[in-house]
Amino acid sequence: MTRRTVRIAMNGVTGRMGHRQHLVRSILALREQGGLDLGNGETLWPEPVLVGRREPALRALAERHGLTEWSTDLDAVLADGTVDVYFDAQVTPARADAIRRAVAAGKHVYTEKPTAGGLAEALDLARLATGKGIKHGVVQDKLFLPGLRKLKRLIDGGFFGEVLSVRGEFGYWVFEGDWQEAQRPSWNYRAEDGGGIVVDMFPHWEYVLHELFGRVTSVSAHVATHVPRRWDEHGKPYEATAEDAAYGVFELEGGAVAQINSSWTVRVHRDELVEFQVDGTHGSAVAGLRGCRVQHRSATPKPVWNPDIPVTESFRDQWQEIPDNADFDNGFKAQWELFLRHVVLDEPYHWDLLAGARGVQLAELGLRSAAEGRRLEVPELTG
Repeated sequence: MTRRTVRIAMNGVTGRMGHRQHLVRSILALREQGGLDLGNGETLWPEPVLVGRREPALRALAERHGLTEWSTDLDAVLADGTVDVYFDAQVTPARADAIRRAVAAGKHVYTEKPTAGGLAEALDLARLATGKGIKHGVVQDKLFLPGLRKLKRLIDGGFFGEVLSVRGEFGYWVFEGDWQEAQRPSWNYRAEDGGGIVVDMFPHWEYVLHELFGRVTSVSAHVATHVPRRWDEHGKPYEATAEDAAYGVFELEGGAVAQINSSWTVRVHRDELVEFQVDGTHGSAVAGLRGCRVQHRSATPKPVWNPDIPVTESFRDQWQEIPDNADFDNGFKAQWELFLRHVVLDEPYHWDLLAGARGVQLAELGLRSAAEGRRLEVPELTG
């Protein structure tokens, strides 16, 4: 078996998500398993080139993982003809410019979301990349999580009959940063730095709904900044200028309705940090990151409302757990593998910058809906 090397400029991997999920659990995990078997007598070997603004952090990260290539000069890395792919996990305001430079340099592009700060810019990136003839992809990791893959299996098998509604709950309590350290960076709570839960999460909800249930055709959203004062990484107080909770209603092509609450100011009373309940004429399911439980119409109980007596049955016990029936790898790694196969073997891949632009569109319209206090149509995007 021969080894084929692909060199990947990885920008922003000193951050939590870029480091843990993309560098360690995806690219380095591929190296630890001996590379990606392409199935044609070749093994693809990913060679990361770390890129960022902070030299000490880059050097320390490279040394920790036994890597030798890193740089604070993005343009120099993009000018290197041996670099094949540019990956971006920077803060949102820095992303579009870097992607544009990578496209101009002829690099294939794989990026976190949102791809840009607004729809016009996101569409421009998609058109530039397509016009340049490069391959481009956007991280849509939740589609590859075990819970949602089980949910997709149920949909493909016709379990639900007609899907009527989807209800999602996402979030957890993010500490303010004064008496306990916050679990999220402070820029997430500053609109001027690209923060806000709508920009962060609505792109996720767009692709989950689009891929599993149908295109989003309208949005009605309400947003709130429930905790207006927080403390940053240096212990200094600051005013939160971005929303920390969003409550959205999405109409879907085909008639189903989705309601999704997103909050960094909620304490968890559910099995997983995100859960989706899908109700259909023939059955229902509740899917999280890993688990998925179902209740078929033939096994649906007949509760009767009576507030004068204690509950006599355990509703949770009336649901059946869906078995794995497969080995589920890390969701980020699974999508990386598909993108790299797309780059080197030209295998089909549709989670591209246009798909990323749909997420930016939904976030933009969600914020506008909240500001104007009305329901907005979501026009279909074309390349």
